[in-house]
Amino acid sequence: MSQEKAAEIAARLDRLPPSRTIWTMVILISLGGVFEFYDLFFTGYVAPGMTQSGLFKPESLGFLASLQPLAVSGFGTFVFATFAGLWVGTLVFGYVADQFGRRMIFTWSLIWYMVCTIIMAFQTSGLGLDIWRFIAGIGIGVELVTIDTYISELISSQQRGRAYAVNQFITFCVVPVVAFLAFALKGTRPLGLDYWRVVILIGSVGAIVVWILRRHIPESPRWLARHGRIDEAERIVADIERRVVAEKGIPLAAPQAVMPESKGAGTLGEIFAPQYRRRTIILSIFNMAQVIGFYGFAAWVPTLLIHRGIHVTASLGYAFVIAIANPFGPLLGTWFADRVERKVQIIGGLLTMAVVIALFSQASEPWLLIALGVLFTLSSNIMSYAYHGYQAELYPTRVRARAIGFVYSWSRISAAFAGLAIGILLHGYGVPGVAVFIGISMLVAVCMILLGPPTRGLSLEAISH
Repeated sequence: MSQEKAAEIAARLDRLPPSRTIWTMVILISLGGVFEFYDLFFTGYVAPGMTQSGLFKPESLGFLASLQPLAVSGFGTFVFATFAGLWVGTLVFGYVADQFGRRMIFTWSLIWYMVCTIIMAFQTSGLGLDIWRFIAGIGIGVELVTIDTYISELISSQQRGRAYAVNQFITFCVVPVVAFLAFALKGTRPLGLDYWRVVILIGSVGAIVVWILRRHIPESPRWLARHGRIDEAERIVADIERRVVAEKGIPLAAPQAVMPESKGAGTLGEIFAPQYRRRTIILSIFNMAQVIGFYGFAAWVPTLLIHRGIHVTASLGYAFVIAIANPFGPLLGTWFADRVERKVQIIGGLLTMAVVIALFSQASEPWLLIALGVLFTLSSNIMSYAYHGYQAELYPTRVRARAIGFVYSWSRISAAFAGLAIGILLHGYGVPGVAVFIGISMLVAVCMILLGPPTRGLSLEAISH
């Protein structure tokens, strides 16, 4: 009976029209993502300040300096610690949102990373920074998995692509803020602290706002129904329906029949069952490849500009101009997110990134470097919102968070080693070496997405079958 009731609840959610009620939930969930993205993207903008502070010299890295590749990469150890923590958060703890609920984990993972990041901001050695960055990264990893899961389950199939575009438009709006703060505070010591410490602290304190707003976000009715809490799911859906009807002033359409999800154990091993094995392998390889371009550029853009002959101070100014483009990729996507197959959007973004980074590696004029940086950022963020939605669609509710955590975890560990690799490539081969690395990775990602199933306009339950 619970399977049929869960299907009925899914059908009622899928027939909801666009409304302020629905989009308010998307916006509130996205505000949680704002501070994750702030935390992820400050990496590139505080890099010059951290490096100039001498925190990533071998003598400041403690036992890490005994490994020659880590000593050579310097700031790359911080990038490595970031993504190693994200890897543990997504792979080891990705399941917690399936077990304890989307809303609870959304809230507590936010608190985890906020507290750890505040502690990190006051560290006085590269080793201390790396350790606390790793611990904070665990919380960020759990939060990102939960947000993707949450949105897919609350939004109807006809609005799901646009919901991810809006989600990432909101979260990427914080990237220019980080870039501007780093640029404006460079060379100052607010409250007697290095500017980069203040940049880190601002994001952590701001996350308190989300803690206050969380009470307006309901638990996922799909998750509740899956766990036999039918009465709670019914109450939430009925409340959403009541508010939508009051807002639109017309009765809701009759729900279309939705096929109940197939039965399964709801364990991590299920994503390797014959029904999902191909998807899991494709998405795991895709994530390992795509992140090399996405974060390989975003986390290193001021440093890449310096290696193209731009002065260190000017590089932060140019990086700020490039950062302004971040929200506009997903904003453009709101026009076509549900009109164009998700796979096409992902592949188009990847191919553009491969071409643009090759041109960037050969350019030297500031205006051209900025223009190429903007184009790379736009295409990478269109690719980003599309694949976040795509991978959440490919698995059933009972294992969605686990599955997203597993396939997404490969991007985290890949980015950790890519951070070291880019540091070493810059040291030995300059920006052209980095461009070759990114370009090949984008082509691998394209090949993987070509092998995946289409999802546009289909209910989550239909895709899981």
